[in-house]
Amino acid sequence: MPKFFLNDELFGEEYVTFGGQNARHVAYSLRMATGDAITLLDMSGNKYECVIDSFTKETVTVKVLSSGKATGEPPCRIVLFQALAKGEKMDYIVQKATELGVCEIVPFESQNCIARSDKKGDEAKTQRRKKIAADAAGQCGRGAIPEISNTVTFKEALARMAESELSFFCYEGEGTRPLKDLLPESVSSEIAFMIGPEGGFSEKEVEAARALGIPLAGLGKRILRTETASLYVLSALSFLYE
Repeated sequence: MPKFFLNDELFGEEYVTFGGQNARHVAYSLRMATGDAITLLDMSGNKYECVIDSFTKETVTVKVLSSGKATGEPPCRIVLFQALAKGEKMDYIVQKATELGVCEIVPFESQNCIARSDKKGDEAKTQRRKKIAADAAGQCGRGAIPEISNTVTFKEALARMAESELSFFCYEGEGTRPLKDLLPESVSSEIAFMIGPEGGFSEKEVEAARALGIPLAGLGKRILRTETASLYVLSALSFLYE
């Protein structure tokens, strides 16, 4: 059954009317008709089973038959702080992290990043990543689309990560603790973790994490690529908490 994400404010009545790209997709791409079933999601983890009631040239109106919680969301909020990666790796990370349950992705620029932030192009890249996340969320049955922020500095990312209920800094060097030792049996609020770039974290960046009391997490005996490490962690979180 087709699924579409809509803004929260459209819900609350027996009938929901929406336009834009979603309406065009329903009417022209899918060629749906009055009476066809459709599932809507409100960006807050709720789903609505509906039937199409009517069309105009620009909008679709559906009747809500039932509502409930979507089943594709993780039990706690998971935030990935991801160092910029070159080429199409960032797009790949966004897509797969969405499938694995991430709730927000914060790209950041660190000392050893090969890819660099470009103010002129950052907004376009963010919009592209948001579209990738939206498509992946719909494909895999998520109840909400992950937030994708604009690129921030390493310092900004680290400071924000330190505010989470549980945070850890993924590192391949010495002084780490196994990931399994850092994860409690349950987490009620938020888990945040940071993944470095292709060139790895600098010693200065590692010391900055230590200074804030953020534990260094080891991800096993093998050194993982940046596009692998985030997915490794998300898979471990899904195994443990879902």
